Amino acid sequence: MQKLFQERKDYTIAGTNVSLDLLTRSGDKTPIVFLHGFGSTKEDYADIMFWPAFDGHSVLAYDAPGFGQSQISDHDNLSIPFLVETAKTVLEDSGIDRFHLIGHSMGGLTALVLAHELQDRVMSFTDIEGNVAPEDCFLSRQIITHFHEDADAFMGSFQTRARHQEFFSHHLYATSLTQKVQNASIRPVFESMVELSDNMPLIDWITGLPGSAAFMHGDQNATLSYLSELAARGVDVVSIPHCGHFPMYANPPAMWAGIAANVAKGEGT
Repeated sequence: MQKLFQERKDYTIAGTNVSLDLLTRSGDKTPIVFLHGFGSTKEDYADIMFWPAFDGHSVLAYDAPGFGQSQISDHDNLSIPFLVETAKTVLEDSGIDRFHLIGHSMGGLTALVLAHELQDRVMSFTDIEGNVAPEDCFLSRQIITHFHEDADAFMGSFQTRARHQEFFSHHLYATSLTQKVQNASIRPVFESMVELSDNMPLIDWITGLPGSAAFMHGDQNATLSYLSELAARGVDVVSIPHCGHFPMYANPPAMWAGIAANVAKGEGT
């Protein structure tokens, strides 16, 4: 077992101060970079140290600014593009050139934009239920459909709705939301997710990546309209059994096996 180490780093990104909490591991093999989803944290990926398939790979995961144990001086400056710039800053500071990239949900959308911009550096991209079409905004679009001016009130109602979704792991997800999300982060991030999902050619971006690309989804979401198009255009579509939007909670062994397969494929490119 190759342990992860927790550390804290401060940056100024686009004039905004952030203090990030990271999990890292050194290694001789290609770095693996994780970006977590909304309502999740870097600890979603800490179990990588128990999986021999990743032995020797350096690892980088961190709480996005405004989430988990990371801080931001002005939440209004948050957006997916800001999170992309955050990732670029951390990659540069960590001396990471080429890498494997994994992102879930909000982190999947952030990772897709990052991969689109840094195409030649991404050896493999594993998108875990990340936004690639307007239909993926089942959480983020609530900032419009259930609008409330008060962030605390919105979080309370959002948490209740999440708890009553009839999908795997939603109770687990909902109960920790207030520990993992700073309420002031909700509106700017959700609005940015909706804007990108509705207006940008995200499917073209993921299918146009030169490295190995995989899209992972829970089998409860097998009705997503674009899955067959992704497969036809060369993306490995991986269905995780007994799972909804959160494979790291509902079926982590299958998730890690899917990530390992795509990393191995990317190593061969």
